[in-house]
Amino acid sequence: MMLYASGVIMTTIYSLSQLGWSPFFQQQISLDEWEHFIPARVTANHRSEIELVTESGKHRLSLLPSMPALAVGDWILLDSEMRFQRMLERASLFSRKAAGSKVASQLIAANVDTVFVVCSLNNNFSLNRIERYLALVKDAGVEPLVVLTKADLVSDPQQYVRQVQAFDSMLMVEAVNALDPDNREVLMPWCRAGKTVALLGSSGVGKSTLVNMLMGVESAQTGGIRADDDKGRHTTTACSMHFMSSGGNLLDTPGMRELQLADCEQGVEQTFAEIGELAERCRYADCQHRSEPGCALRAAINAGQLDERRLDSYLKLMREQAFNSASLAEKRERDRNLGRFYRTAKRHASKRKKGDSYS
Repeated sequence: MMLYASGVIMTTIYSLSQLGWSPFFQQQISLDEWEHFIPARVTANHRSEIELVTESGKHRLSLLPSMPALAVGDWILLDSEMRFQRMLERASLFSRKAAGSKVASQLIAANVDTVFVVCSLNNNFSLNRIERYLALVKDAGVEPLVVLTKADLVSDPQQYVRQVQAFDSMLMVEAVNALDPDNREVLMPWCRAGKTVALLGSSGVGKSTLVNMLMGVESAQTGGIRADDDKGRHTTTACSMHFMSSGGNLLDTPGMRELQLADCEQGVEQTFAEIGELAERCRYADCQHRSEPGCALRAAINAGQLDERRLDSYLKLMREQAFNSASLAEKRERDRNLGRFYRTAKRHASKRKKGDSYS
């Protein structure tokens, strides 16, 4: 692979359909734009530039302040000189509240067809964490597939599959050993030509090994896990798009130590659909589902029909996303007010400057 002065990387040529182009994006483009502009998909996002792929090959584009925030998987239009024109509306978008105390939203990936929610079958296995990722995926309206990796570390992987499928009988769950190439075929139905699959999971769950299995080559660096807590080292530091031999597009995202939810109430409700149905039978509309009389959820727990862990997880995620949503909304309002202040100050300064020029 060679990089020339023009910024074009000589590589395999892909058609738009192979890159994930669909009628959803086609209908957003006028005939004039189709004639004069070039569709490009973002394959990597760096601090000062993005990597793109078009039907003519791979390119690099410097990021400018006037450009919108872009995520890997986004579609944009370029002119004949490879300059940014506009971004197309997204079919789906994954974002999270930035880790830590920072009040900001962080883009993860865009225009995804299926998400592999990856969790390993070691001490890192967590039903609560899987529910957290499912809420994010369902809120984006994307099909989830829970992939339980390191199946060779347990004697009965199906025991864990059953635990996850208990969330929803329609939820797809697969247990794999990513070190065994034969396990690749289990996941291939979701990796068909033109489809985009994203991997989401915490550090140390084997996402990079899974990428290598799906690609059929050593395309992603892998790292071990700390023996004392089964927590992994970061081997993927930025989201990137890979092209599978099956014709599918694979988005590998960094392992997340922390996934804070925001603005995804609908996703939480869909992930815990049975809780919402039971809550409608509570005596009081504002029931907190703790000790109130006539609480249908408490009755279901006492009857062994609902796991208390499941209710606790639901309540925690609802509180978290509500708090983070409010924090982000307040920040957006402060930013709008500050922007209005700057524009007003600029107008006043311009008027004073004009007045001084006439005096």
